[in-house]
Amino acid sequence: QVQLVESGGGLVQAGGSLRLSCAISGRISRYGWFRKAPGKEREFVCAFNWTGNSTFYADSVKGRFTISKDNTKNTFYLQMNRLNAEDTAVYYCAADTDFIIGRRLYEWDYWGLGTQVTVSS
Repeated sequence: QVQLVESGGGLVQAGGSLRLSCAISGRISRYGWFRKAPGKEREFVCAFNWTGNSTFYADSVKGRFTISKDNTKNTFYLQMNRLNAEDTAVYYCAADTDFIIGRRLYEWDYWGLGTQVTVSS
């Protein structure tokens, strides 16, 4: 059974940075981050597969966010830089055993409970 636990959310000023972590138990092939802003649907942020040779970012975060992993800690990360108010959301890590990356919610089988990120302007 795969389990994911996020951490690292909080309150940050616009222009600042945060790093989210997602601890994993279980064997998976791809890792991803999604977010749900108030009044909006949950949306894809970024994802990569376990080899790291396929990485995708939403246009809204490209160049500001970076997804990475530490195999020794069974943890993957979302480094968020130059945050703005539009980045305020609950962030969810996701994982799946399928190697091919998808951007739709139904393409991901395992989810964390979410961590709140609030950017003050």
